[in-house]
Amino acid sequence: MENYSYLVENQKAFFKTGKPKALTFRLEALKKLKSAIQTNEKKLMNALKADLNKSDFDAYTAEMGFVLAELSFTIKHLPSWVKPQKVKTPMTHIGSASYIYSEPYGVSLIIAPWNYPFQLAIAPLIGAIAAGNTAIIKPSELTPKTSALLAELIKGLYPEKYIAVVEGAVETSQALLKEKFDYIFFTGSVPVGRVIMEAAAKNLTPVTLELGGKSPCIVHHDANIKLAAKRIAWGKFTNAGQTCIAPDYLYLHKGIKEEFLSQFKDAIKELYGAEPLNNPNYTHIVSERHFNRLQSFLNNGEVNCGGKTDAKTLAIEPTVLTGITWSDPIMEDEIFGPILPVMEYESLDEVIKGIHNHPKPLALYIFSEHNEVQQKVLGNVSFGGGCVNDTVYHFVSPHLPFGGVGPSGIGSYHGKGSFDSFSHKKSVLKQTTLFDLPFRYPNVKNGLKKIKLFLK
Repeated sequence: MENYSYLVENQKAFFKTGKPKALTFRLEALKKLKSAIQTNEKKLMNALKADLNKSDFDAYTAEMGFVLAELSFTIKHLPSWVKPQKVKTPMTHIGSASYIYSEPYGVSLIIAPWNYPFQLAIAPLIGAIAAGNTAIIKPSELTPKTSALLAELIKGLYPEKYIAVVEGAVETSQALLKEKFDYIFFTGSVPVGRVIMEAAAKNLTPVTLELGGKSPCIVHHDANIKLAAKRIAWGKFTNAGQTCIAPDYLYLHKGIKEEFLSQFKDAIKELYGAEPLNNPNYTHIVSERHFNRLQSFLNNGEVNCGGKTDAKTLAIEPTVLTGITWSDPIMEDEIFGPILPVMEYESLDEVIKGIHNHPKPLALYIFSEHNEVQQKVLGNVSFGGGCVNDTVYHFVSPHLPFGGVGPSGIGSYHGKGSFDSFSHKKSVLKQTTLFDLPFRYPNVKNGLKKIKLFLK
């Protein structure tokens, strides 16, 4: 097994010089990254096309465009974020002032997944740089072209002692996790998340875990059916369903089920054409193993639409399965593909009970025109984040921290949330020397009586 001690030690030594913490250094590093992404736009699009058959539109909007917007937002606001935050001081501390200092952890490890191989490596890196850390990125081996280009890009921008990319498979991740990092940021599956957390626990290393789970999408009888169908089709089948916050399964009210399914077929056709497998811009499944896993679900329930596959290109049509229950194999784990199982309901209580019987999801989507319905779901179900009358769109707001809850993740990021994730919040009290409060000392006369009065 490879040894990365030298790399971690070099980054620790560089961090101790204080350079990564200087605001001018951070801003310059972020600006260089932004410029490099813009310069290498076509190369990145080609790599994503080669790895996942992503169209230029998908590659830009979901990968580079997202990251560029995040960089612009961070560069603009970082000077105010780094300032010590003055907070209120209680009467018991009269004469003093209270501050919260945002302090970098040190050397961070970022382990990125394959589904958005550029965005989900660079977005956490923005937070690490902004907060003043050094970073080692481990990209996914399942998207080799993008990972190689990422390594080339970073090597051309920064010295290895500041930011480095380490390519490799599972063994590489295992070797890295044997090192003592100051912070670990992981995006991926729940089972691997457990491995990351176990490794981090040995050194009491703080972590952010962006995981997944079965994210429900509920369409109530009062929803705008046509718009709901289009927005759900977009959120589910973008990136061929290989999105951690894609609607994983659909709860349709019995009263609108048939109308919705009809509108949903039309929406799929509108977005991907009558023959999605022949659409040159339709994303493919990342590997044969994942393709075979997804194909095994096609005999669950009944195929309402789609269902065709192409083993040569590893492509699966946008597919809807009806007649599904919680006992079907497709409902055991996150699907992570272009297959949408449908269940029906009569009352929202059924839906809430069904969701409660399973691990807390990363996302939830509710389509309804009435606030009472929306609030009943939002107030009674725990989930990482989500949308009312939309899907996935909450992810792209820099003002909404993104993350899971319980088994769907720990911690959050995006916008200031990324800066905060990679920063320790150091609390400092600055006390006056102009006077002293005598009753806090044990030798003062009637000290207990006085302090009880003061603390009322």
